[in-house]
Amino acid sequence: MKVCIIGGVAGGATAAARLRRLDETAEIILFERGDYISFANCGLPYHISGQIKERGSLLLQTPERFWSRFRVEVRTGNEILAIDARHKLLKVQNRKTGEGYSESYDYLILSPGAYPLVPPIEGSAAAMFMSLYDIPGMDAIIARIENQPVKEAVVIGGGFIGVEIAENLIARGIKTHLVEMLDQVMMPFDPEMANIIQARLAGGGICLRLSDGVKKIVGDTQGKVVLNSGIELDADLVVSAAGVRPETRLAKEAGLKIGPTGGIAVDAGMKTSDPFIYAVGDAVETTHLVGGMQVLVPLAGPANKQARIAANNICGHPSLYPGSLGTSIVKVFDLQAASTGLNEKTARKNNLPYQAIHLHPLSHAGYYPGAAMISLKLLFEVPGGRILGAQCIGTDGADKRIDVIATAIRAGMTVFDLEELELAYAPPFGSAKDPVNMAGFTGSNLLKGLVESVTYDQAMAMENFLFLDVRTDEEVRAGRIPNSIHIPLDELRKRIHELPRDRHLVIACRTGVRSYAAYRILKQSGFERLANLSGGYLSFCHYTNCPPAQAARNETGNGAGCRS
Repeated sequence: MKVCIIGGVAGGATAAARLRRLDETAEIILFERGDYISFANCGLPYHISGQIKERGSLLLQTPERFWSRFRVEVRTGNEILAIDARHKLLKVQNRKTGEGYSESYDYLILSPGAYPLVPPIEGSAAAMFMSLYDIPGMDAIIARIENQPVKEAVVIGGGFIGVEIAENLIARGIKTHLVEMLDQVMMPFDPEMANIIQARLAGGGICLRLSDGVKKIVGDTQGKVVLNSGIELDADLVVSAAGVRPETRLAKEAGLKIGPTGGIAVDAGMKTSDPFIYAVGDAVETTHLVGGMQVLVPLAGPANKQARIAANNICGHPSLYPGSLGTSIVKVFDLQAASTGLNEKTARKNNLPYQAIHLHPLSHAGYYPGAAMISLKLLFEVPGGRILGAQCIGTDGADKRIDVIATAIRAGMTVFDLEELELAYAPPFGSAKDPVNMAGFTGSNLLKGLVESVTYDQAMAMENFLFLDVRTDEEVRAGRIPNSIHIPLDELRKRIHELPRDRHLVIACRTGVRSYAAYRILKQSGFERLANLSGGYLSFCHYTNCPPAQAARNETGNGAGCRS
């Protein structure tokens, strides 16, 4: 059996290694048009800043090591020009010598990845305009910083790569602007959660330019970046990180089916519309494990799993890829920002009956030093409680909680199951009631009818409502929800006569815990029109993009933290 693989990195290299482990006699050839068979592309921004010191540590495999260990023939600098699926032939060109030749295959695995999307910007041919997608791109950015006086940079795009590049440029002492055409960074997160990320970016010195785009670049090695809004930014370096698109040219020209997302269509076994051609990684579309829609998931984890499954099926070991949750995490200075499953935007778009809840628990026991607040958002189906997705942000412990919830989603669990999870506890690591358990308690209370809960945006859509703030006097003096009435929880029973019964009371405390107690007091005292504000005052601040100390004045802004 002869298997050819187009493209290395996560998908191609993993498929080749798995093929060899399953079949010692197979002839395996891996084609890579670049010079590097397998590299840690997720680590590229961190080598720019020097956090990853050794460039060589990003090179995970070499052709020589791959041959020595796996007897896989790796042909770097060899580009596939066309696939003749009818005759099972590849048209290849050696980019170093210019030589063209053909190579046959019994099975073919496509792992071409994705290509960086470069917006149509006037002046993008400037020497200071670059993108970060591979090792040569990283080398070029580092060379420019080290060989040119780069004092100010503009990063285009507020996704994973854009945020990481911006942070690492700041680490090198470069004033950095982050320009995003949408009204938020990091689209896997809902707006109120993205506001937390944006506040931290601004706090780290990054100048955010939201709801704006780059119109043109003036100058070659240095000059100005002109935004659509007319703002002009000085720049010595412009890095495009506006996203990626699946690399499907070869597949299209070979007559393979392309899905509605623009990715290569594959079945659960990673087989394309041609029974002898498989495809994996960033170039393919896959099924969302929760929503059931077709999605593009350009992440290393899914690519590795898909590559293993393709190799299994080629070697006669039937395997199926169930779909992807899109579980991901990004470092934002000292923050961990993680998500899994559906966000609220996607749940609404797909008409799923859901409820969202917000919590702000501590990362570990509050009496043990170093406990830090986590902001956790959980989405679950109504009325059954099936978990749909989660977003978690904090300086410690967000990664652990999102991984637990991702596992729970994969297992088909509900919020009632989250209540019962037995998770590791000791004061330095967690709490006896872990934040994941707390999310389960909150969700199950809602579904059992013990409380009605609303998010801030849901509350603002209600008619004839009134916020009731049950925090302490000291807390309210530091900041409050505008137009709310204030009765501390411990005074509520004796002052209950002050509350109107003809209005819908939305009860708030700092995080939603004390307000739940207030809800139960009022509910059992005959009040019918009640709701607990999910996540309390802290979530109000996140929704309104308003730092807690400013909330009393109802000051808002986009957190840019810089001037033109």
